[in-house]
Amino acid sequence: MQITSEIINLIAAFMMFLGSIIALISAIGLIKFQDVFLRSHASTKSSTLSVLLTLVGVIIYFISSQGYLSVRMILALVFINLTAPVGGHLISRAAYRTGAYMYRKSDAPRQSSILLSGSENNTFEQLKKRAEAREAKRRKTYEQEHDF
Repeated sequence: MQITSEIINLIAAFMMFLGSIIALISAIGLIKFQDVFLRSHASTKSSTLSVLLTLVGVIIYFISSQGYLSVRMILALVFINLTAPVGGHLISRAAYRTGAYMYRKSDAPRQSSILLSGSENNTFEQLKKRAEAREAKRRKTYEQEHDF
């Protein structure tokens, strides 16, 4: 019985460690990525997975060592996994509609610090023109599909 308890605790510790490693990768992605879309991807996808692994590890640990199931942990797990992707989607959608800088491979390499994104090189007028062109293209496509 003691060996089984130790193995379960080891699995819980491994899941918490893996969750913290993925959270670290998510933080590095937030710093390194170039635009709001890639950053929102890093902040929602991998941090949701890291929270999932960490909380599952904590739940397993509490069940194995304390002998009870924490309803608060399960609720936290459910709500974070439901709200984080939706929030990231809404942030990305708002950024797209306002004409935020979108990184492309064809962009010329820039000399910048690791903490600066490519959006510092765009003026408000350039962003506004790009958003207006995108909106005009979207309207044209919508009108063609719906026979206006």
